[in-house]
Amino acid sequence: MIQLVDYGFGPSARSRAAEARSPERAGALAALETFYYALNNKDLDTLVAGWADDELVQLNNPIGGILRSRDAVRALYERVFAGTLNVQVTFGDAATYWQDDSVVFAGREVGTYQHPELGEQPLRIRTTRVFAYAGSWVQIHHHGSIDDAESLAAYQHAVRG
Repeated sequence: MIQLVDYGFGPSARSRAAEARSPERAGALAALETFYYALNNKDLDTLVAGWADDELVQLNNPIGGILRSRDAVRALYERVFAGTLNVQVTFGDAATYWQDDSVVFAGREVGTYQHPELGEQPLRIRTTRVFAYAGSWVQIHHHGSIDDAESLAAYQHAVRG
């Protein structure tokens, strides 16, 4: 089943990790909302706990490139959270592809971040997140991209210094 949904999981998202143990669709949505809670609140432990503990989980994004393993995901977000970026995004406009034990959320993250020289900057990322059920809904893949070359360069500079 495919749905188009504007989830609106952003700075007001809640941590719903316990609910993510449900094998139902509500559990997958709880895992997705928990991710956005962790991202917007710089909660590294909650964010990492929402990823499968497998060497082949993969995160592809404009900051880290192609990373594999939960440890690599942790290392990237440690860097992002340690800085002054203060990323605040809301996930929505998502085509959602439901399967029995997996789901793909393909949508947009829209928000802001703090650039060290330019101040608050807009952030628009096309993003796809794949979750699988393994006793709890866990993220197994993420792909994010920024289409505008100038925006991409500014965001990379803000993270990498």
